[in-house]
This record gives sequence, C-alpha cells and structure tokens, in this order.
Amino acid sequence: MHRPARAYPRAVARGEDQDRAHPLADAPARSAPPAPVRAAGVLVGVQALAAAVFTAALVARAGATPVGIGPVLGEAGFFLLVVVALGAVALGLLTGRYWARTPALVTQLLLLPVVYSLVGPSRQIVLGLAVGVLVFAAFMLLINERSRLWSMGVAPDGPEAP
Repeated sequence: MHRPARAYPRAVARGEDQDRAHPLADAPARSAPPAPVRAAGVLVGVQALAAAVFTAALVARAGATPVGIGPVLGEAGFFLLVVVALGAVALGLLTGRYWARTPALVTQLLLLPVVYSLVGPSRQIVLGLAVGVLVFAAFMLLINERSRLWSMGVAPDGPEAP
C-alpha cells in the first residue's frame, strides 16, 4: 500500500510563516565578554605560548634523539596543531566569541592528568603546582557565574555587568 507524501503545513507552503524570524536569528555571535572570560582568554593564551615553546624545543632537539627525526617531527606537528587550536580559543575568548568557552573548559579538564603526571610520577613539584594553579584558575574563571550567563547570552543584573 502506497502512502502519499506528507505535505508541508499550509502556512509554510504559502510562505505565511516567513515574517516570523527564528528566535536566535538576531542573537549576536559575540558580545563584550566579562572580565573573567577575558582573564581566562589570557590564561589560555599563556597555555598556547607554553605549547609553542615546547614545540620549538622538540624541533630543536629532533636530531639528538635515538628514535630518529621522523617521530619527533610528527610529535612536533601534533603540538603545532595544539598551539593553533589553543591560540584560536584564546583569541575567541578575548574577542567575546561564545563558542570558545567550551573548548577552553575541555582543555582545562584534559590538562588535569598533565598536572598529576608532573606532581606525581615525574616529581617536578614546582612545575606541576605552577601548571595546576594556571589550569585551576582558568577553569574557575570559565565556570564563574558571570561567564556562564555571558555564554548563554543572558545579561547579568546589577552594577557588575560587563
């Protein structure tokens, strides 16, 4: 038994519904970020800079490893992608792009095992604590109430509004 294809509702078929805009159509893609978001953008930028320094160190010492130059340059290429991604996220946070908050949060969560590795097995306590403070600060700035409201496009009430 063959069913006829379902037709569009009459209002859509006639174009009567076109004068109503989509609720998010006029929502801005960015707005002035509050201070916690800008501060988190600076911290993510510092993380991108640290990844760039690490990438440069890998390339500089590529010939001095027993595994050969190929795997080391491959690792450096991966870290170069990390530098570009973190730089874009930092720039997004600094310029008020809503999309940048989630990848910044995910990055902070992914850096927690790095902090553990530095403090625990590597026994580089000072470096591990410094990285831990940086990661914790960026994370807390990003989950701040003002940051959360900004990311949802809700203007905070009161005199503290950005």
